[in-house]
Amino acid sequence: MRPERSERSEQGFALVAALFVMVVIALVVVAMARLSANQHGTNSLAIQQARAYEAAQAGLEWGINQALAGNCQPVPTAVGLAGSNLAEFNLLVVCSVAAYVENGAAVNIYRLTATADNGNPANRPDYAYRQLTAVVE
Repeated sequence: MRPERSERSEQGFALVAALFVMVVIALVVVAMARLSANQHGTNSLAIQQARAYEAAQAGLEWGINQALAGNCQPVPTAVGLAGSNLAEFNLLVVCSVAAYVENGAAVNIYRLTATADNGNPANRPDYAYRQLTAVVE
């Protein structure tokens, strides 16, 4: 004969199951919060990198215009981006020129480097840096 179960021995099972479910749900919520924070940081950094690229591209275009006008500067020249959405970026443009003769005509080759960054990496979690180079004849 089997001994009969009493209702008293089965009363605590629902409490253990409820606690288990609550712990699992809490862990899922914490994991989702961390994932969301990481995703936000990644998106912010990607936007800043795209902005740094556009600032460096603007510097290259400015430098090419200056070089073709005969104003090539071999020392880093700070270019202001005030009044634009890229005003927070520091932009430096360097131009070097090399001349050679082709079929009796002098040809200048300009090498331009534009460097854009938005401050100090130690102070900004969204620090972005981009350097672009172009060669123009």
